[in-house]
Amino acid sequence: MDTVLTHLTTVLTTKFEVPADLITPRSTLADLELDSLAAVELYVTLQEHWNVPLDDSEATPDRTVGEISRTITTLLPQREQPAAGDESG
Repeated sequence: MDTVLTHLTTVLTTKFEVPADLITPRSTLADLELDSLAAVELYVTLQEHWNVPLDDSEATPDRTVGEISRTITTLLPQREQPAAGDESG
Protein backbone atom coordinates (compact mmCIF):
# COMPACT_ATOMS: atom_id res chain seq x y z
CA MET A 1 0.00 0.00 0.00
CA ASP A 2 1.38 3.42 -0.89
CA THR A 3 2.00 6.18 1.64
CA VAL A 4 -1.03 8.28 0.66
CA LEU A 5 -3.43 5.34 0.82
CA THR A 6 -1.96 4.23 4.15
CA HIS A 7 -2.41 7.70 5.64
CA LEU A 8 -5.93 7.98 4.22
CA THR A 9 -6.82 4.65 5.82
CA THR A 10 -5.34 5.78 9.13
CA VAL A 11 -7.34 9.03 9.08
CA LEU A 12 -10.54 7.17 8.26
CA THR A 13 -10.06 4.67 11.09
CA THR A 14 -8.82 7.06 13.78
CA LYS A 15 -10.60 10.35 13.13
CA PHE A 16 -13.80 9.03 11.54
CA GLU A 17 -13.95 5.67 13.35
CA VAL A 18 -14.47 3.68 10.16
CA PRO A 19 -13.75 -0.03 10.70
CA ALA A 20 -10.51 -0.87 8.88
CA ASP A 21 -12.02 -3.95 7.25
CA LEU A 22 -14.49 -1.73 5.34
CA ILE A 23 -11.77 0.39 3.75
CA THR A 24 -10.60 -0.68 0.30
CA PRO A 25 -9.58 1.40 -2.74
CA ARG A 26 -13.06 0.70 -4.18
CA SER A 27 -14.95 1.82 -1.05
CA THR A 28 -16.97 4.96 -1.61
CA LEU A 29 -17.44 7.57 1.06
CA ALA A 30 -21.08 6.46 1.17
CA ASP A 31 -19.97 2.85 1.76
CA LEU A 32 -17.97 4.13 4.73
CA GLU A 33 -21.04 6.03 5.99
CA LEU A 34 -19.41 9.45 5.80
CA ASP A 35 -22.02 12.17 5.41
CA SER A 36 -21.31 15.29 3.37
CA LEU A 37 -19.95 17.22 6.35
CA ALA A 38 -17.59 14.37 7.29
CA ALA A 39 -16.44 14.07 3.67
CA VAL A 40 -15.53 17.77 3.56
CA GLU A 41 -13.78 17.43 6.93
CA LEU A 42 -11.81 14.48 5.51
CA TYR A 43 -10.72 16.59 2.53
CA VAL A 44 -9.66 19.46 4.81
CA THR A 45 -7.69 17.05 7.00
CA LEU A 46 -5.92 15.59 3.97
CA GLN A 47 -5.19 19.05 2.51
CA GLU A 48 -3.57 20.11 5.77
CA HIS A 49 -1.50 16.93 6.08
CA TRP A 50 -0.25 16.79 2.49
CA ASN A 51 -0.31 20.56 1.82
CA VAL A 52 -2.18 20.07 -1.46
CA PRO A 53 -5.17 21.99 -2.85
CA LEU A 54 -8.07 19.54 -2.81
CA ASP A 55 -11.41 20.71 -4.18
CA ASP A 56 -13.89 19.89 -1.42
CA SER A 57 -16.72 20.09 -3.96
CA GLU A 58 -15.37 16.71 -5.11
CA ALA A 59 -16.04 15.24 -1.64
CA THR A 60 -19.15 13.46 -2.87
CA PRO A 61 -20.62 10.18 -1.60
CA ASP A 62 -19.62 8.34 -4.79
CA ARG A 63 -15.89 9.20 -4.52
CA THR A 64 -13.79 6.15 -3.77
CA VAL A 65 -10.86 5.87 -1.41
CA GLY A 66 -8.70 4.98 -4.42
CA GLU A 67 -9.79 8.07 -6.35
CA ILE A 68 -9.01 10.32 -3.41
CA SER A 69 -5.61 8.69 -2.97
CA ARG A 70 -4.78 9.07 -6.68
CA THR A 71 -5.86 12.71 -6.65
CA ILE A 72 -3.54 13.49 -3.73
CA THR A 73 -0.68 11.55 -5.32
CA THR A 74 -0.95 13.55 -8.55
CA LEU A 75 -0.89 16.83 -6.60
CA LEU A 76 2.22 15.98 -4.59
CA PRO A 77 5.54 17.40 -5.73
CA GLN A 78 7.61 14.91 -7.73
CA ARG A 79 10.10 14.47 -4.89
CA GLU A 80 7.38 12.97 -2.68
CA GLN A 81 6.04 10.59 -5.30
CA PRO A 82 7.68 7.21 -5.75
CA ALA A 83 9.45 7.15 -9.10
CA ALA A 84 8.85 3.95 -11.04
CA GLY A 85 12.12 2.46 -12.17
CA ASP A 86 14.11 5.36 -10.77
CA GLU A 87 17.60 4.21 -9.88
CA SER A 88 20.24 6.56 -8.66
CA GLY A 89 23.90 5.85 -8.88
